[in-house]
Amino acid sequence: MPRIDDYKQAVALGAEELLKKNPKRLADQSKGEFIQEGEGVGIQIRFLNRPVLVWWPEIRILDKEKGEELPLQQQILILHYLNGLKQIMPEGQWLSFQEIPDGRFYMDAFVRRAKEPLVRTFGNDPGDLILLAKAMFGAVEADKGDASVIVEALPHIPVMLIIWKGDEEFPPDGSILFDSTIKELLSAEDIAWLAGMVVYPLVGAKKAKKENKNA
Repeated sequence: MPRIDDYKQAVALGAEELLKKNPKRLADQSKGEFIQEGEGVGIQIRFLNRPVLVWWPEIRILDKEKGEELPLQQQILILHYLNGLKQIMPEGQWLSFQEIPDGRFYMDAFVRRAKEPLVRTFGNDPGDLILLAKAMFGAVEADKGDASVIVEALPHIPVMLIIWKGDEEFPPDGSILFDSTIKELLSAEDIAWLAGMVVYPLVGAKKAKKENKNA
């Protein structure tokens, strides 16, 4: 299991690489906004439907609304995303995680972080997946399974969440799909992390809804 020092080192390496990038170009490629304040420059992008600021030259990654640095894992993901960014648009062709290059090596982590919590939480209440994903992420309803949504987790990186409701013969099931272009932008390890970052807030929102209902 990675230690906090490993995460800090990954942030430092990603920041060092990002210093070589052109912020204006990254802003254009990520549907973001270029910002200049004094001697500092930055970009604003959308991450999980919230504004995130990335500043040069010190390379700080902040939640704009809270004014706080993002958790280290999220900083790493955004650094890897920006460092690997290309002028590429989603193709509308969906891949499962096992179809991602090297996905099989991170399958256990993907299932544990994302698929199992998704199915466990929404398998018997698929409609709540749609309601909560729309409210939290501005998700768009899709036409797969008993309930499905598309979340734009990062610019040009849509993620589809699908639930099949259980019945007397079969238990609930689910799937998480990715546009085929994601393999050009993120590694399998990053994609496993990203899937969990999409699912876990929804799990928390569902739990809060249930607690409020029972209060």
